[in-house]
Amino acid sequence: MTDHHHSHAENYGRAFAVGIALNVLFVLIEAFYGWQADSLALLSDAGHNLSDVLGLLVAWGGFYLARLRPNQKHTYGLGRATILAALFNALILLIAIGGIVWEAASRFNHPVPIQGGIVMLVAAIGVVINGITAWLFMSGNKNDLNLRGAFLHMAADALVSLGVVIAGAVFIWTGWMWLDPAISLLIALVILLGTWDLLRHSLHLSLDGVPVSVELNNVRSYLLALPGVSEIHDLHVWAMSTSEIALTVHLVVRDGHPGDDFLHRVAEELRHDHAIEHATIQIENSARICALSNHT
Repeated sequence: MTDHHHSHAENYGRAFAVGIALNVLFVLIEAFYGWQADSLALLSDAGHNLSDVLGLLVAWGGFYLARLRPNQKHTYGLGRATILAALFNALILLIAIGGIVWEAASRFNHPVPIQGGIVMLVAAIGVVINGITAWLFMSGNKNDLNLRGAFLHMAADALVSLGVVIAGAVFIWTGWMWLDPAISLLIALVILLGTWDLLRHSLHLSLDGVPVSVELNNVRSYLLALPGVSEIHDLHVWAMSTSEIALTVHLVVRDGHPGDDFLHRVAEELRHDHAIEHATIQIENSARICALSNHT
């Protein structure tokens, strides 16, 4: 017997469209003035923001594919695209980090003075644009790794831009030419810290790992405590997308089939208490262990 519970995510299509448009505009502004001011901090941040535009496009694509209905070729739908989008985003950011570090090392060897006023102005614009974009994804970042990736990137960018504003002010005051590549390295570090968690979790989910929001031992204890259940086996929990979790399990019930009401109640409690949207429950009178058994 199978009971399916499908969540319908809020439509973030408009948020993606607005966020991408704002960030494309900012990349053009930042790249132009970074070139005019000969500021590696601005140019490196423009490159990072360009990677964020690509990341937002990938996340939007994953979000769109996840909303397509299952078909004969993809019976679970295409929700896994959101996991792949989050993983791809993390890889894009790692490449951007490498580029920033390479350029910063070169600039340390050949320091160039920057125009602090322009740097401060452009970075201040970045604080506003990145802050607005982050706000667009704030409500979805808690329960969706794909949306969390978009939110974290934008929130980190807003903080980085604030740091560049401060760096511009310090340069005007001190004239320290090494400050520009130093800020670039700081930007790279902030991006790395935000990216590592995204990479780790998206890779884990792409390999059908148990989502971090699910405590498997609690799920096992709940199922074993169900009335009439003597044992369970073949308990598997994985992510169908960054916002939807699936479970399959065999329940051994010695006294016959407990009925559809029992199955519906278990599926509803799994959804409510453990955020498992899609539960497939098989009732058996005796245990039959399959090759994938985790001996539960």
